[in-house]
Amino acid sequence: MPTRSATAVWNGSGKEGSGTVSTQSTVLNNAQYSYKTRFEDGVGTNPEELIAAAHAGCFAMKLSFVLGAAGFTPTSLKVTCGITLDNGKVTDSKLQLIASVPGIDQQKFQECAEDAKQNCPISQLLNANISLDAQLEG
Repeated sequence: MPTRSATAVWNGSGKEGSGTVSTQSTVLNNAQYSYKTRFEDGVGTNPEELIAAAHAGCFAMKLSFVLGAAGFTPTSLKVTCGITLDNGKVTDSKLQLIASVPGIDQQKFQECAEDAKQNCPISQLLNANISLDAQLEG
């Protein structure tokens, strides 16, 4: 498997300084971040937002594979993730899922969603409480 990479550059002190983040794919290319983007409402990204995006994307893809293995093809999986930073530690990752999966019953859907929550690579990486609110449409 290939190694994926990103680069962060920080200039200055923790509160007054600023930095940029770039990804190997260049989807992020010198995206700015700072104290204000992390702890206030500044314009730019922050590490917790990037973790939330990674967890939401990873969970959605893993759930698609889990559903496929169970014989179901999702029409859509919309995942929102909220990351909580408390006293300098990521303490919670809250996944919210709204799914459309033709032919699946509620019990099987919940089993598949829980499997994906436990086994997606980002869930396994995080040392945090991971919760899931999974809703099946239709």
